[in-house]
Amino acid sequence: MNGQVAVVAGAGPGLGRALAQRFVRGGMQVALLARDPKKLAAVAASVGPQARPIPCDLTDPGAVSAAFEQVEREAGPPQCVIFNAGAYRPGSVLEVAPQDFLDCWKTGCFAGFLVGQQAGRRMAERGSGSILFTGATASLRGSARFVNLAAPKFGLRALAQSMARELGPRGVHVAHVIIDGQIAPGRDAAPGPDARLEPAAIAESYWQLHLQPRSAWTLELDLRPWVERF
Repeated sequence: MNGQVAVVAGAGPGLGRALAQRFVRGGMQVALLARDPKKLAAVAASVGPQARPIPCDLTDPGAVSAAFEQVEREAGPPQCVIFNAGAYRPGSVLEVAPQDFLDCWKTGCFAGFLVGQQAGRRMAERGSGSILFTGATASLRGSARFVNLAAPKFGLRALAQSMARELGPRGVHVAHVIIDGQIAPGRDAAPGPDARLEPAAIAESYWQLHLQPRSAWTLELDLRPWVERF
C-alpha cells in the first residue's frame, strides 16, 4: 500500500493514535486531524514520520474542507477516512445546559457529517475508498444522564447507514463500529487484566474493515471485551 493515505479525524492519544500506528504499519501515510495543535503534534511524533498533523476544528465546514485539500495536496487522495471524534458532558436531561448539548452534538455528529461528506465526495468520484465511523454503546441506547452522548451517537449511526446505502453502489465502503465497553487506559474494570478494550486490538478491526472485499462488506461491527454484558 505504498503511497496510499489514511485520515484519522479526532486523533487523540488513545484510539486515534492506535489507528494511526496500525495504518502506518500497513504501509500507508496517515493525516491526523484534531483541534489542539500541541496535543496533535505529540500524537504525530509518537506515531512516526509517516504521520502528518493537520490542526483542524472538525465542527467548522471551511476548516474541514481546507484540511482535506491539504491532505490531497501534500500526500494524495485518502483511501480510508476514519471519524473518531466525540465529546461527552454527563448530566441529567433536566439540568443539561443547552450549549453543552449543542457542543456535544456538533463534535459527535455534525463533525462526522462534515468529514464524511468531504471523504465521500472524493471517493465516490473515483469509485473506491472506505469511511469508518466510531460509535459507542450509546449509539444503540440512551441511558440516564447520557443524553449528551446518546443523541450525537444515534445521529452518527444514522449518518453512517444513509451514507452506506447511497455510496456503496458507487464503490465506497462505509462502516460504523460500536465500541461497547471501556477503552484502556481508564478506570479499572474487574475481573480480568484484559477487561477493557485495548486500542491496538480495536485498530486491527478497523484495518480489516478497510481491507474487506466489496462482495462481503460490513456495515456495522460491534466490539466489546469478554466481561461486557450485552
